Amino acid sequence: MNYSEDASKQYHIQVGEGDVGKYVILPGDPKRCAKIAKYFDDARLVADSREYVTWTGYLDGVKVSVTSTGIGGPSASIAMEELVRAGADTFIRVGTCGGMQLDVKSGDIVIATGAIRMEGTSREYAPIEFPAVADIGIVNALIASAKELGKEYHAGVVQCKDAFYGQHAPEAMPVSYELLNKWEAWKRLGCLASEMESAALFVVASTLHVRVGSAFLVVANQEREREGLDNPVVHDTDMAIRAAVGALRRLIREDQEGGR
Repeated sequence: MNYSEDASKQYHIQVGEGDVGKYVILPGDPKRCAKIAKYFDDARLVADSREYVTWTGYLDGVKVSVTSTGIGGPSASIAMEELVRAGADTFIRVGTCGGMQLDVKSGDIVIATGAIRMEGTSREYAPIEFPAVADIGIVNALIASAKELGKEYHAGVVQCKDAFYGQHAPEAMPVSYELLNKWEAWKRLGCLASEMESAALFVVASTLHVRVGSAFLVVANQEREREGLDNPVVHDTDMAIRAAVGALRRLIREDQEGGR
């Protein structure tokens, strides 16, 4: 059922068939959409509804889009569901994260190969035993793009949660015993960083049989802070955006060569 006042548009994101390309970049912040769209040719704003802002343009002659998802798994899953209904099938999330391993420094790029499902959205799609994994083709394209840019990057598992302050002030929470102990477990297992959307997006993509990957700017690393190591706070997401745009170009070329 479509609850939209305009039956030709998706209820939340307010885009219709033909408004978006097959390839979509997914930032969280609506304000990043225009910044990302500057890397497209002939970009235009096609929708602005709630936390969902969508621009569509072209890369190498192929229609591509950028749609913001807001914060967290619930709104990100809605964006993916409705974008797929509008014709999209390949997604790259671009966002920010907090480093967890000591060698994951502010300003680095983290490329998620999989995500810890410490959030609620993915549980409404798949049993907890099912892994949240990125599409290997997108992971490889992101790695190649980061290398081409000469940017320090890390590829591996990230942790996803629903409560931002549960990460940053776990001792203040009534369930501190769980948050602190699991955080220590994730670190021991080599988890690279913490963020809020990839687990949901990876599982929704598996459900819908579409492709998704994620790349993040490391804003800071609270573990480096605890150890007294250099830990500036970095906010410029441009390098992560460029890595995603470069990865899309590679995917488009590979898809064309493969007849996809």
